[in-house]
Amino acid sequence: MQSGDSRLHALFLLFETNMREHVFRFKQFSVKNEISAMKVGTDGVLVGAWCDVSNVENVLDVGTGTGLIALMIAQRNEKAAIDALDIDATACVEATYNVNNSPWKNRIKVINDDYVNYAKKCGKKYDLIVSNPPFFNNGVLPPNQERSMARHCINLSFEELISNAMQLMSENGRLCFISPSDIETSISGILSNVNLHLNKKTLVFPKPGSMAKRILWEIGARSVGLKESSLTIEKDSHHEYSADYVNLTKDFYLKM
Repeated sequence: MQSGDSRLHALFLLFETNMREHVFRFKQFSVKNEISAMKVGTDGVLVGAWCDVSNVENVLDVGTGTGLIALMIAQRNEKAAIDALDIDATACVEATYNVNNSPWKNRIKVINDDYVNYAKKCGKKYDLIVSNPPFFNNGVLPPNQERSMARHCINLSFEELISNAMQLMSENGRLCFISPSDIETSISGILSNVNLHLNKKTLVFPKPGSMAKRILWEIGARSVGLKESSLTIEKDSHHEYSADYVNLTKDFYLKM
């Protein structure tokens, strides 16, 4: 874990020895999922399984939380070096624990920093930037400050995510992220004002006949032509998953 703050080390020791066991087990790794505000969920799994990791050497996971997406990318690409960034020190403690107990601890570095600040100073270029960002602009904020940062656009807006990615992308770099479907117009507006190209978009439907709830986006430094698709997660019955969703996530979920 990259940090000069001794408090992080103390938090890590406390977490490792005293916290209760809350573990989400995947086929090749496990995620301790207790103290990070951004919990393991379908959105993170979708991003980690959907993003294109081909021809990727350097990856930045923005708002890593438990480290889930970083771990999924490490499993999918055996050569990629991954920086897992989070503004929340507590999340970095949990992500560090999960990375250290994975097969890929030598390829994932957890960094406690603000994304906008990091983009200004890091001087590094990434082939892939990936994020399950905070979604909610409105509504009552959760009482917990860390959960507020993780779930609401307080410290990171979609505009900041996209505009700062321009500074961090390699020549053929790309940004992959997930958003609620009801802000599609807003994100399209942001893209119209930056020198990036929408190359891939997937609408995510909970069930057949439902409205799309999420959109998966791939934005590139270069235009390769737009590919649009859709993904339905469940069949008509609860917890009966579609063939497309099973195919996307079968390398991760134990029951797939």
